[in-house]
Amino acid sequence: LDSEELGLQRIISTLANKNDEIQNFIDTLNHTLKGVQENSSNILSELDEEFDSLYSILDEVKESMINCIKQEQARKSQELQSQISQCNNALENSEELLEFATRSLDIKEPEEFSKYVCVYHRVTMASAFRLSLKPKVSDNMTHLMVDFSQERQMLQTLKFLPVPKAPEIDPVECLVADNSVTVAWRMLEEDNKIDHFILEHRKTNFDGLPRVKDERCWEIIDNIKGTEYTLSGLKFDSKYMNFRVRACNKAVAGEYSDPVTLETKALNFNLDNSSSHLNLKVEDTCVEWDPTGGKGQESKMKGKENKGSVHVTSLKKHTRSGTPSPKRTSVGSRPPAVRGSRDRFTGESYTVLGDTAIESGQHYWEVKAQKDCKSYSVGVAYKTLGKFDQLGKTNTSWCIHVNNWLQNTFAAKHNNKVKALDVTVPEKIGVFCDFDGGQLSFYDANSKQLLYSFKTKFTQPVLPGFMVWCGGLSLSTGMQVPSAVRTLQKSENGMTGSASSLNNVVTQ
Repeated sequence: LDSEELGLQRIISTLANKNDEIQNFIDTLNHTLKGVQENSSNILSELDEEFDSLYSILDEVKESMINCIKQEQARKSQELQSQISQCNNALENSEELLEFATRSLDIKEPEEFSKYVCVYHRVTMASAFRLSLKPKVSDNMTHLMVDFSQERQMLQTLKFLPVPKAPEIDPVECLVADNSVTVAWRMLEEDNKIDHFILEHRKTNFDGLPRVKDERCWEIIDNIKGTEYTLSGLKFDSKYMNFRVRACNKAVAGEYSDPVTLETKALNFNLDNSSSHLNLKVEDTCVEWDPTGGKGQESKMKGKENKGSVHVTSLKKHTRSGTPSPKRTSVGSRPPAVRGSRDRFTGESYTVLGDTAIESGQHYWEVKAQKDCKSYSVGVAYKTLGKFDQLGKTNTSWCIHVNNWLQNTFAAKHNNKVKALDVTVPEKIGVFCDFDGGQLSFYDANSKQLLYSFKTKFTQPVLPGFMVWCGGLSLSTGMQVPSAVRTLQKSENGMTGSASSLNNVVTQ
């Protein structure tokens, strides 16, 4: 029955997952159907606009050509009318001369005829002899004749613009590192008309095909000239990121590529306000010393026994006997939160812990202190750290401590033992925790210079821990382990070293 129940549970789980995939597919189809209807309407509207524009151009060309014909008609008519007028004037003048010449021929007396001797010259100089009898213009208008047969054929070949094919994203060529993602793609068919690409991305907590519902909007990066693009400075606060890309020519964008989902592994946590010291003002990833905090509760806290604290000796026994490890979670997923499961820190333990336990894998985060911060510590601790315990003063916590009050000190601390660090305190501290490898390292977050490393064996989940007095700290989470840190870790693991002052669990 047990095996049958397990088998049935597996089948039920598989079917439930399949139903979830089908529902997501239905949502995708409905979203696509809505898109088809909207886009079809938009294209029809654009088609009407294009043809209206075409009609408008044809009307303008027609009007221009009509004007040319009318102007030519007017010019030729004017020329011909002018010639006709000249000819009429010449005819009228010639008729007068002919009549005068005829009368002079009828004169018989020589003396009288000599009076008309000028007739010869007048007839000789008649305008009719100088008049051109060739029309200045012809009635031929063939140079303005039109033949749109070629254009008609071109109009008959009007068709939709060629749309670029969908690119293909190659997951093998994509790279996720240092809180950056490089996406690479290629065209399956060569297309020399492509002008640029559009890359779209969004964060998600679902593996596989992108979901339509309950997802963030796609973010767009336009005008990419190459076939790869790097997004840098990302905060990996989701398990995955979806990517898709489309090619564009000068006129139109093509189909989207099949979406690709890339895993974005990183530890995300906030500060646990429920267990922080009352003199600490905690908000998500920031903590600040507040000397007026919790004054109303001081009287209630006095006289209470430290029931939540565990002394070093009992911690050693607890560590040797071991504790059950919380349920293992996949890398990149959020480990179980421990908010509200412990007593609030009090006394001089101005401590706040992260709200997310680390129980496997390699993780990294960064801490920046305010410039006037007088004292602070950064490290990790077991959940069993007592409410009066300070970071580094028990065998359940490891840290580096910075003191800028009275005298400046920079030291590594564990089990109430101190190792002074002969390095400059960086502006921002990077913390690397390799739970399985039992290593806790601190770096200059900017230069990635190694400040100090603890080597130990973690016997139970650890929590990021912070102490601050007269100042404040701000955290950067959702970060991958930097490549430079991974490289340094490999070289460091090939070296040996110890510090007897810290129970042989520290290397520098």
